[in-house]
Amino acid sequence: MRLCQVWAGDPVPATLTDVDALVVMGGAQAAYSDDGFPSRRAELELLRKALAAEVPVLGICLGAQMLALAAGGTARVGSGLQLGWGEVAFSPEADGDPLLSGTPERLRVLSWHGDTMDLPEKAVLLASCDRYPVQAFRMGGAAWGLQFHLEVDEAAVDAFMETATPQEVAAAPRLREETPGELTVLAPHRDRVFARFAALVADRTELTATRTFFTPRADA
Repeated sequence: MRLCQVWAGDPVPATLTDVDALVVMGGAQAAYSDDGFPSRRAELELLRKALAAEVPVLGICLGAQMLALAAGGTARVGSGLQLGWGEVAFSPEADGDPLLSGTPERLRVLSWHGDTMDLPEKAVLLASCDRYPVQAFRMGGAAWGLQFHLEVDEAAVDAFMETATPQEVAAAPRLREETPGELTVLAPHRDRVFARFAALVADRTELTATRTFFTPRADA
């Protein structure tokens, strides 16, 4: 696994060579602006290449907004902060989704954002909530965006709070207190989704290797 810390100056890969999947995480940057986000255009280009090649993608929070933008949607300033634990509703399309099938119709998840997105026409909406209707979506058969933070543990929540602005702290005053109990409920669903994504990547990697092995030489 390669960890690309773009905020620390790591270059974004220019190609998908030796890339089996992309997991694009969150951040304080805005998907719609280059300000403070020098790697934005390179990330969008890599996501477009992944979509075209059907390389598996999982985008979380900012990563989901970047995926929507790369696929032809838009990202924009939202109506305000959505921070802390809250309920999202999964759509009927989630029932047959390779990652999200089996998820309860409603699930409490952690949000930490103020921007939002509008999906391109071919996207499949998988989860929503009243304030921000786009909470999870799929593009094609191998790319998913999650506006919420399914990956969090207590350490991640502590990190959020340690770097939070006074406005953010005020919006989620009981976040640390609520988190252990919320994670107990969320954990099996989180683990199932990530295990399925890992299995999908492994299956596609094996299939790609098989195809590559049996590709005839151009001069044969």
